[in-house]
Amino acid sequence: MLTIETFKALLLGFTIGLTGALVPGPMLFATIELSLKKGWLAGPKVVFGHVLVELVLSVLILFGAASLVGSGTISAISVIGGLALVTFGLFTVRDAKTVASAGASPETSGFKLTSNPVALGLVTSVSNPYFWIWWLTAGSALVLREHELGVFISIAYLLGHWAADLSWFTAVSGSFSRGKALFSRRTHEIILYACGGFLVIFGLYFMLNYNNPIQLS
Repeated sequence: MLTIETFKALLLGFTIGLTGALVPGPMLFATIELSLKKGWLAGPKVVFGHVLVELVLSVLILFGAASLVGSGTISAISVIGGLALVTFGLFTVRDAKTVASAGASPETSGFKLTSNPVALGLVTSVSNPYFWIWWLTAGSALVLREHELGVFISIAYLLGHWAADLSWFTAVSGSFSRGKALFSRRTHEIILYACGGFLVIFGLYFMLNYNNPIQLS
């Protein structure tokens, strides 16, 4: 039965999730790139990879594992994750012309992992240090607070959070997949260059700021 508290948890999760989803980040540009290659389903699949990470994190938070993670872990994530984003971005830039050309096959060109939306949703999540900072601070606090009201309340909060991600990224991938037919080859190519460039910029930023993560204490 949908109680007032359950509804409030759903609404809270959706509102907070949408606030985070609307902020441009690696996952957004990966979704745009893949929607041009694979169509509107790229968005939901990217979100599925993202949700897998958050589901595991939520379970660990409820078991107290978040307290074992310190700023040193975030620094390592910044370096390793930043390098992964730079790599994906460079391959996207390298293959932009090929993918945008009329006879290109996105399944056979480019870096293989970038053709898997679920994998890229997972990678762009775990490689982003700010994702971890959020979940190990405010995110964990919210999950634990909702859990105090009951297990179904915490589940409702998470479902609302994921519904926001799914709604936004499906809208993004749907828009760009429909626009693909209207784009000229050159416009398609420029968008891919831009997405790859942004991934490289995010990766470099994370790597250069590895020794100055936000304090988790």
